[in-house]
This record gives sequence, structure tokens and C-alpha cells, in this order.
Amino acid sequence: MAAQIRIPAAVGLALAVAITAGCSGSTTHASSTTGAAGVSGQSRPAPTESNPPGDIPDNQVYVLYRPASGAFTGFTVKIPEGWSRTVQGNATAFTDKLNTVRITTAAAAAAPTAGSVANTVVPPLRSQVTQFAEPKVSEVNRHAGRVVLLTYQGDSARDPVTGKVVRDAFERYAFFRAGHEVDLTLSGPVKADNVDPWRIVSDSFTWR
Repeated sequence: MAAQIRIPAAVGLALAVAITAGCSGSTTHASSTTGAAGVSGQSRPAPTESNPPGDIPDNQVYVLYRPASGAFTGFTVKIPEGWSRTVQGNATAFTDKLNTVRITTAAAAAAPTAGSVANTVVPPLRSQVTQFAEPKVSEVNRHAGRVVLLTYQGDSARDPVTGKVVRDAFERYAFFRAGHEVDLTLSGPVKADNVDPWRIVSDSFTWR
């Protein structure tokens, strides 16, 4: 007959406590892991996009646009090839994905100045552009001469498919000649690197 081993009562009690504590710790750890997974799996509403794609390709081809009708047709400007075109009154817009080139013509009694743009153009934009911000007016040189540049930011219209709203940066150039003003507005996502494409377009503007 095998010899029986007797464990002192104090030792047995200590082992029981250790085993119970170990099991309790494992259970707590599993519960914590499950809770973390539950939190990470929750869905949150998509905020305004701050860095969406919007770069115009370096190999983009540009074509010359000559307005055939409208309030004024005496100019040309290069537009990215293949962009969709829409006309509304004296405004013509060319759009591709998140970028837009908008051209507006009007009669003007005098050439625009930084002061006139700040006083007459900026106030209406505050109510027309959602989350309008950071307006800056300056005078810059382009191929056509000295022009007034207004830069600002605003939210795009909500995409009807995805529901997303993109934060856009705007460059508005005011060209003037012999009683005619042409406003060239270039817009795209704030974080898009379109410095060179926008310079190509704005520098291509020519009176004819």
C-alpha cells in the first residue's frame, strides 16, 4: 500500500489562496481585453476632412481656354485638360474631383485694389462660404501684370455620396483692363500641394 503524505493545514490554506488569486487575475485580464476591443470597435461620425487627396498630377496637360460668349471675352487662360465644364451666367467653372477653376467676368469702373477687395469682396464671402476664415489680401505679379490676390479657407459642399466635407483653400485673382474685370478663383483641399499647377493657371492669363 502506498504511503500517504499529510499536508499541514496551514500549508494547504496558503495553496488554496494562491490558486484562487491566480484564477481571479486571469479572469480580470480577459475582461479588460474584451472591454478594450468593444471601445475600439465603436463607430464615430466622420469629421471634416483635413488632409484629403487633391494633388494635381505633375504630368497634367493644360489647354488654352478662349471664352466664346459672356459678359467679356477678351482674354485667354490655360485650364487643366479633361476637367468638366459648367456655365452659369457670367461664371464658368472647370472641376475635377476636389479641385476647381472658376472664372467670373464683369464690368468695372476702376481697377481693384487691396483695399477695395477687402471692403467689398470679403464681407459677402463671409456669409456665402461655410466656415469662411483666414482672409488675406495682397498685390502680386503675374504674366498679365500686377493683380490683387485674395486667399481664404472654407468648407466645401457636402458630398452627396460619401457625406464628407472637405476643407478648401482658395486663391482669387482680380485682373482688370479697360473697364473689364476678370476674377480667377482656384480652389482645392487645404493640404493638397497645388502651388505649381495654380501658378501655371494664374500666370497663363492673357488679355487679347
